[in-house]
Amino acid sequence: MLLLFLPHVSTLHALCLATSTPASSRPSSSQLINVIMAPSAVVDNETAEAVVVPQSANTAPYDGTQTPPAIEVASSLDTEPEMKELFGMKKTTTIVTGGARGLGLTIAAAVLESGGDVYCCDILDKPSEPEWTSLLRKAKRYGGEAHYDVLDICDVEKTNALFRSVAQRARFPLKGLVHSAGTMHESLALDYEMEPFRRILKVNVEGTMIVAQATARIMKEHGLGGSIVLIASMSGSIANRGLFLTAYNSSKSAVLQMCRSLAVEWGEYGIRVNTVSPGYVRTAMTNLLLQTQPEKLDRWESDNPLHRIALPHEIKGPAMYLLSPASSFVTGFDARVDGGHCAW
Repeated sequence: MLLLFLPHVSTLHALCLATSTPASSRPSSSQLINVIMAPSAVVDNETAEAVVVPQSANTAPYDGTQTPPAIEVASSLDTEPEMKELFGMKKTTTIVTGGARGLGLTIAAAVLESGGDVYCCDILDKPSEPEWTSLLRKAKRYGGEAHYDVLDICDVEKTNALFRSVAQRARFPLKGLVHSAGTMHESLALDYEMEPFRRILKVNVEGTMIVAQATARIMKEHGLGGSIVLIASMSGSIANRGLFLTAYNSSKSAVLQMCRSLAVEWGEYGIRVNTVSPGYVRTAMTNLLLQTQPEKLDRWESDNPLHRIALPHEIKGPAMYLLSPASSFVTGFDARVDGGHCAW
């Protein structure tokens, strides 16, 4: 028996009315919803009889007297999560790599502002001051906790040990990872030596896999799912004008593809994996570069439609969107935050 699914006759009629009659005589949007959300017809090719099948498993077949599914959906607005809940991180723990300074520290602050606890780690012996002291004040203000550990993300055993230690020490389940650690080296491709080239790939690609894997193992064991946000770069999609970053660009392209691969593989565990690809951001490291090469700022600002580079806090929103329940149906996605740089 072959079943052919056809649009409901009333649906076709309603759409024709909506497009072929004068505006003053057209059915209202609510009237259209009532018809379009009605069941479809199923035709049995053996009996040539049409059988009405409801489109929602939770409602009886629509007969014109019951509340149609569209209205039921509207009435659930009272029970849907509010925005503060969707973007909230209460009773969760997030690990932030590269959390000693710069963008990592900024995102760590955003986790605290959203009600969560944060564990920062970096290869530096101590986090940057006075930023860390400011972060601790923010933790107290929002009722969260902020911790710092020294970590070389390329060390598999130490990374797994530290992350498990965090999961044991933390007040709340490990639900998030923001991987911000990375390195960069500029060199003409013809002159690029293999030692620094391999070092960049090791930190930016292998290190990313190590921290993502360590986090996902814990999330899978806990059975609560979670969100992994990898900081990539617009340089993973383009070659930067005036910068010679073959190794760095290649490594960030690898992170973008790694994200998609992990998202597909870990989705069954409720683990989402996404990337944020910033453009040029005015961090402390950027300022140091501009002190010796101030001419680069003019080039960077003229290379995007907004004619400026980003401030660190402008990365917080996209990162927290992907980290929080607000993006619960988003995985394998890259949020490019580049001021339109790649839109030319």
